[in-house]
Amino acid sequence: MSVSDVNDFIRQNRAVADQVEAFRGHWESDKHWVPRREFILRNMNDFEGELHMDQLLSLSMVWANNVFLGCRYSTELLDKVKQMAEGIEVEDAPVFKTRDEIVKQQQQQQQHTLYIHTKTYLSI
Repeated sequence: MSVSDVNDFIRQNRAVADQVEAFRGHWESDKHWVPRREFILRNMNDFEGELHMDQLLSLSMVWANNVFLGCRYSTELLDKVKQMAEGIEVEDAPVFKTRDEIVKQQQQQQQHTLYIHTKTYLSI
């Protein structure tokens, strides 16, 4: 479902669109809401009923929090929401690094700097 498909669906199904629009958090920017709305619309048919809709909304927040804020969840849960979101395009999604990735990068930079200083010292 592309952005134009979502917009077509919304125009043709105004009542459903209004229902989904009510799920938008007041803190959500368009950049965050538009992909999350697409997530909800893509998966609504698999989560019919009020109880199941709450589950879908929770999964949509898990997906959005992971994509936009870098929140981490269990591998099983992330695999599920990533599968549900397959094909949703997010523009300018941030890239997050784990603490371990940052420490490893810093260690590599320190080793490289030490190598350069040692090489310079030995060539004098």
